[in-house]
Amino acid sequence: MNKQLMYGTHALAEAAIQAGCTCYFGYPITPQNELPEYMAQRLTEIPGGVFIQAESELAAINMVLGASAAGARALTSSSSPGISLKQEGISFMAGMELPAVIANIMRGGPGLGNIAPSQADYFQATRGGGHGDYRIIVLAPGSVQEIADLTFRAFDLADTYRIPVMILGDGMLGQLMEPVIIPKPRQEPLPEKDYIVSGAQGRQPRVIKSLILDTREMEEHNWKLFRKYQLIQQRETRWESYLTDDAELIVIAYGTAARIAKGAIKRLRKDDPNMKIGLLRPITLWPFPTKAIKESLSTASDYFVFEMSAGQMVDDVLLSLEGKGRVHFYGRPGGIVPTPAELARSIARRYYQMKRTRKR
Repeated sequence: MNKQLMYGTHALAEAAIQAGCTCYFGYPITPQNELPEYMAQRLTEIPGGVFIQAESELAAINMVLGASAAGARALTSSSSPGISLKQEGISFMAGMELPAVIANIMRGGPGLGNIAPSQADYFQATRGGGHGDYRIIVLAPGSVQEIADLTFRAFDLADTYRIPVMILGDGMLGQLMEPVIIPKPRQEPLPEKDYIVSGAQGRQPRVIKSLILDTREMEEHNWKLFRKYQLIQQRETRWESYLTDDAELIVIAYGTAARIAKGAIKRLRKDDPNMKIGLLRPITLWPFPTKAIKESLSTASDYFVFEMSAGQMVDDVLLSLEGKGRVHFYGRPGGIVPTPAELARSIARRYYQMKRTRKR
């Protein structure tokens, strides 16, 4: 297929349709409104396509729950405070083991904040932002092409593991226009779903619920979910490494921040070829690439976490290192997007400080 110039939000929507998504339910909020606008048009062209602008975020996520329970591939999207309102439904779907894809195009916060790009929803996404003891898969694209590829993949992951999957982008990625090749339409039939409520004709009725009053049964259900999460960690963890083979200092960043970091590292390596600096970019924020970070300790002693927030991924880096290596942080919260030159200065200061410390 030929490349076409698309917004990140449009690429996400089109990739979802090519993956077999037939239902979209959402409520408007900037900076992701181009996504439901696109779906409103495209789903009229899809046999059986359903688009509903719900009366609220709470209604939208429960419509997704219902469509998933009926066997459809369903998508919803929002931004930061809107995702907060969807958390109860996401927890319900995790408990019911219902697949769905949720896109969060993050904005500045907390509260209503602003509509500028931010990465302040990391905790909410990776810690199971709703109530209960659960996880969801969290994918963090770094380009419009990756938005399309990961969205297409997200629907398969959701069905394979019967789990909600979140695409975590930011306002810059959502509004960015880049050349993209949309994945080819799914040709093979969707996997059989022996749990959906499709009418009990000629079979025993099925029940999908998250209300389990018996404590022993509830405990066993939690352990079942836990084993599933372990399997996901073993099979689905993804990351990208850039110039890390000899790196003494490794920058860890995701999404838009990783693009800025890569530009800064290129600049620094060009100015001083002896600067051994690399980048490790988590693509799955959950499961987090803990093993890759541990293995990088063979060359690296220092880690520089860069986020467009006041610092949240830092916790996962510290947990991954288990007390080994030194962790430094640089962030710009509230919607500020630093330049590669600004970040390069901060990385360089930390790198030369590290070298001076070693000489003592």
